[in-house]
Amino acid sequence: MRFQGLKALMVAGSLAFLPPALQAAAAPLTDDRGLEIVPQTGAGKVVAISTFAADTLVSLGVAPAGASTFGDRPVPDFLGPLMDGVPSLGQRASTNLEQLSALQPDLILAIRRYTEPSAQKLSALAPFYAFDVISYDDSLRAVAGIATALDKAAEGQALNAAFEALVEDYGRRAPGGLSAVLLAGSGEAPFAYYDHFLSTDLLERLNATNSIGPSPTPGQPVPFGYQLSLEQLLLLNPDVIFMFASGTRHAYAANPVWPYLKAVQQGRVYEVGLHWKEGGGPVAREWILREMAWRLYPDSFPQPELPASLASRPFR
Repeated sequence: MRFQGLKALMVAGSLAFLPPALQAAAAPLTDDRGLEIVPQTGAGKVVAISTFAADTLVSLGVAPAGASTFGDRPVPDFLGPLMDGVPSLGQRASTNLEQLSALQPDLILAIRRYTEPSAQKLSALAPFYAFDVISYDDSLRAVAGIATALDKAAEGQALNAAFEALVEDYGRRAPGGLSAVLLAGSGEAPFAYYDHFLSTDLLERLNATNSIGPSPTPGQPVPFGYQLSLEQLLLLNPDVIFMFASGTRHAYAANPVWPYLKAVQQGRVYEVGLHWKEGGGPVAREWILREMAWRLYPDSFPQPELPASLASRPFR
């Protein structure tokens, strides 16, 4: 009788009188366009317009039919054998729609902000779900959404539960007492990430302080951060600096202020892999957590085994 009552409320389209926990369980999952995610049972050709979607597919045992480029490589090959032979569809912001169409996909998974201009064309090709994977919670929601779209909801829940348990365990073991920043770009003024970006969110969960702090516009996921001068960085003076590797020399590291930074003087500046920038998938987010914990607290956490192309290294 209790189940019948719940079913009747759902059919009537009203969840208002259910307890919050039941409301959350009964409410359908949607992508970040508000589109309800319908399981695509038997979808054989699934395209990933993003690294996080390819990561999630592989984690669910599905080889993408096509995927976006990853840095200077055609596809995110760090994800292992399931990426062997997967065709590249180009940059996530400029997907080769002609090549994608030729694949005759059964399902398309993407980052929303990069595919908004082509959303109508993509939707005409196949069921299309798009996510904004910026924060920690975004990652959990997107993994659950992709798993649901593949009719693998239980597997998605298990991936998220395992990661949350690992984060909690690492948080208990992390000594704390450190400050850090995450920098991008190679110009005179680096770009620094606010607290809500996934990688900097993990800093907080490891009991470290992100020196940049929260966004001044909470509730708005964009912008992720801001450009700051070396003088501003010196005022913050973090204990640890994480910076994305670049094919060119970081101009800001040639600034006369750079040698006066505490992290530089103590040899605690690390170049990190591109997966830190789009780390919402199950593989990447775990690697970020493990590597960040080791770099912050080398006496408390072991060095993780990562592909050489992604492993962090001290900046010289």
